Amino acid sequence: MVQYAASDASGGQFRGALREAAIAGVIMVGLALPLVGFQLENQTGGGVAIRYRFDWVVIAALVTFFGRFAIAMARPWLAGAFGGASAGASGVRTQRERAASRVTSARLGLAIGLVALVLPFLPIADRYVVDTATTVMIYVMLGLGLNIVVGLAGLLDLGYVAFYAVGAYAFALLSTTYGLSFWICLPLAGIMAAFFGILLGFPVLRLRGDYLAIVTLGFGEIIRVVLINFDALTGGPNGIGGIPRLTFFGYPFINRAPEGVTAFHELFGIPFAPIHRVIFLYYVIFALVLITAVVSMRLRRLPIGRAWEALREDEIACRSLGINVTMVKLSAFAIGATFGGFAGTFFAARQGLVSPESFTFWESALVLMIVVLGGLGSQVGVVIAAIAVVALPEFSRDLAQFRMLAFGAAMVALMVWRPGGIIGARAPSLRLGRTPARTAREA
Repeated sequence: MVQYAASDASGGQFRGALREAAIAGVIMVGLALPLVGFQLENQTGGGVAIRYRFDWVVIAALVTFFGRFAIAMARPWLAGAFGGASAGASGVRTQRERAASRVTSARLGLAIGLVALVLPFLPIADRYVVDTATTVMIYVMLGLGLNIVVGLAGLLDLGYVAFYAVGAYAFALLSTTYGLSFWICLPLAGIMAAFFGILLGFPVLRLRGDYLAIVTLGFGEIIRVVLINFDALTGGPNGIGGIPRLTFFGYPFINRAPEGVTAFHELFGIPFAPIHRVIFLYYVIFALVLITAVVSMRLRRLPIGRAWEALREDEIACRSLGINVTMVKLSAFAIGATFGGFAGTFFAARQGLVSPESFTFWESALVLMIVVLGGLGSQVGVVIAAIAVVALPEFSRDLAQFRMLAFGAAMVALMVWRPGGIIGARAPSLRLGRTPARTAREA
């Protein structure tokens, strides 16, 4: 009887896996047919013709079918190998596992920081690599800022690019109109972005979930439309150009400096190289990211950070405990917007030009993707996710049209196997009801 039951179970698993694989294969045919099944080609004599690539559709369907079948057949084994590891564990063991996870995350973050510190001097670090790493750092800073709003306070923000744009345009206007330097404009742009964060926070104090997301999405689009149509101030669709480039405390990165001005390479007595400016920009954004990470870490351990976490878990309980939910929400929006404004200031100084095309909804979606994939509330996860989302597609351009397909498949796989993110640890920063002596006795 046991053998018959086992054979029936295995047969049912096989039929279920076959059914799942067939459904996935059919869906893939429907998706791949319009995407890769047809291609327009230019004719020699003029005009275009349709090239049929049904073989690619068949290959995609077969890969999906067998891949889904293998996953379905291996699901019981994976559940036994990974799902039951923590079953039956005591509370003390859970505490130990969480402590070990925090130590591992700290060591991983330290290793990433050390690599980032010496990256420009590694043998593989040419100008392209350092420039790409600078772009990654910008998104790391944006992710850390949005992580305060979404990861710690639990407020879904789909218009975070608005604060990014405010910081960039604030620096562009202040530097081109009044001749202020980057270091003076940096705090001013952060304050202006914080003001817009509070301005956004007031209308959404009573909103949650999808309604909050819709309002923040509308706020981001309002800022973009204003940037396009307010020609007298923002330059309209053309944006603002001629933004002064960053200098090394007044020493420009130029080959031939004007009379009375000392260039960077002349100051240190080294030959001129364009990569000097790229490395300097990299270390500027690295310092800003480091400051953002440290400030975020310290804020999380302060009462305001604990209030954010409490708000994320249960807003009603926060109100019943006497927490000023209004101030908690506004502080999250303001501080998160400040870091977004800092990132926008650096972006404008690096590019030398700002335009509305750089601040679309896709930027907000990309930053939110980094926060979710990295793990809500996890700083190390944000760094790893930014590297995966920004750097990996950049270095896989050789895959041509398959690049975004592989990127999308990797994102789907990550959300299936790690739904909590790469480092999905939402452990609170403060625990009550368990003292070290009690924990030691129970161990």
